[in-house]
This record gives sequence, structure tokens and C-alpha cells, in this order.
Amino acid sequence: MKLNCDMGESFGSWTKGMDAEVMPYIDMANIACGFHASDPLTMDRTVRVAIAEKVAIGAHPGYPDLLGFGRRDIEFAPEELQALLVYQIAALDGICRTHGTAIEYVKPHGALYNKMAVDRTTLATVMAAVRNYAPHCPLVVMATPDADEVLALAADLGIDVWFEAFSDRAYSDEGRLVKRSVKNAVHDTPEAIEKQVTQIVTEGSVTSISGKRIPIKADTLCIHGDSQHAVEAARHMRQVVESL
Repeated sequence: MKLNCDMGESFGSWTKGMDAEVMPYIDMANIACGFHASDPLTMDRTVRVAIAEKVAIGAHPGYPDLLGFGRRDIEFAPEELQALLVYQIAALDGICRTHGTAIEYVKPHGALYNKMAVDRTTLATVMAAVRNYAPHCPLVVMATPDADEVLALAADLGIDVWFEAFSDRAYSDEGRLVKRSVKNAVHDTPEAIEKQVTQIVTEGSVTSISGKRIPIKADTLCIHGDSQHAVEAARHMRQVVESL
């Protein structure tokens, strides 16, 4: 089970996350591409750290929403959404290539990522953008009970997908992430996180916020590197995954 983390989300003089400290404990770095967070220098620095730690680099594009950190839904025509995704993916890939590497996958951010999980038109549009620019790159999507439908759509469009589960987010009875505005939407104790990770890895399921068991199959686990105890949590997650 590979660990991934959203990174490179600082912007100008504003610092977010503990990228350099967390990087040694992960396998995949989802690097923001400048629309919801980040800037060219931040992207460059984060790529350098990922290369030094031998971590796979993924593009982490989002809606053009710096003020809302990409967590607000914005309506786009399919051709416009494809264009803004290719713009972001290509920007990060260009920086990677100046350092002798390239992006290895794509994981959308925030509101766009969540919309992909419930809206097939949006998902197909994102898949098409990945296929058109980086057909070798898998698209990271949320692991949900309807994974077979997602796999079928990906096969039709000619791309691969990796399914992602979350170590520290609560799930709804439908197998989606509970909105952050809801109480207890984020697990904030090592015990709760370890329990959820163990269940995902060993049982292929999560327990919803109401207590329902939801079957999911995941290829990668997301951890968050911007909490107060991010380094400790990342180190602990690494130990937990390797022990299972």
C-alpha cells in the first residue's frame, strides 16, 4: 500500500505544510500546480525534494481558486475544464523535465476531486484531459463501492486509474468523504487513524460515520502533511502500513 501526500501548497510568502520533513515517509508526492495553491518556485523546490527522497511525483491540479484553496465548486464547460487541467499538468511536468524527471500520475484536488466521485461527466472530462496530455499517467480517484463503473469508463477512454482511500477522513454511508464542515469529519487522533488504516489494508473496507461497513479497494492511502503533528503522523503511518 503506497502512501501519498498533498504537497507544494505554499504560495509566495505564505507557508503551508511540512513538505521536506514529511517527504521521507511517503511514496507519492501530489504537487499543487498553481491554481488552488503553489507558485513556480514552490513547485520547483518541492520537485527537488521529491527527487532527493526518490518519491514519485504526481500533478495535483485544482480549480482556479486561490482564495478558497480549491475547495469551492466552480462550473466549467468540458472543453474549458480540460484546458485548465492540461495547463496545470503541463506546467508541473515542465518543471520536472528541467530536473531530468517527469510526472508519474495525476491526482485532482479538493472540490474537483470530490465532484469526480459523484458526477460521471466531470470524471470523464478529467480522464480525457489526462489521456490527451499524459496517457501513460494513471489518474488517482476516490475508492468507492462503485469502482467497477469507474474502471469501465477508464477502459473506454484508454487510461489507468489508481484508487485512493483516506487515513484521516470520515466516510458517509455512500462511501464518500464527509464534508469538512461536519463534526468529526477529520480523525485527529493516532488511534483513530491507525484503526481506519488497518481496516482498509486488512479488510478492504471502512466504517462510515454512522457505523456502516463500506467495502472499498484501495491502491494508495492519502495522509495530510499540514497538521500540527504531520511528521509524527507520517512516521507512524509508515510503520503501520509496513507492519500489516
